[in-house]
Amino acid sequence: MSTPPLPLARIESRILLIRGQKIMIDTDLAELYGVPTKRLNEQVKRNQERFPADFLFQLTAAEKQEVVANCDHLAKLKFSKTLPYAFTEHGAIQAADRPYPSPGETHCGGKSDQAAANDQDRGTFGSGSI
Repeated sequence: MSTPPLPLARIESRILLIRGQKIMIDTDLAELYGVPTKRLNEQVKRNQERFPADFLFQLTAAEKQEVVANCDHLAKLKFSKTLPYAFTEHGAIQAADRPYPSPGETHCGGKSDQAAANDQDRGTFGSGSI
């Protein structure tokens, strides 16, 4: 069952102007794509070559503080230890092209997150030999 799309006005209200660029904060983009922010950022880190500096940048502590002060819906970021990522238009489009598996969903090789974690705990990393 899919979630209904966000209204256009709500999406537009999430677009901010930082460093002279129109951006969306990672938490807003993750909400738009229906994935946890953690998953979005994991995929970005795994595919850094697809996100050059003009697609994505990390906010400074001062920028984060300003965003939190000016955007009520981002108040929860105030207590986050990490600095959020800002996605430009091109970065947001690139992020839409990434698969975002849910917890328990299979990845490459057909293993779920939990099965892969169990293998890692046991010191095995696959079912076949190399």
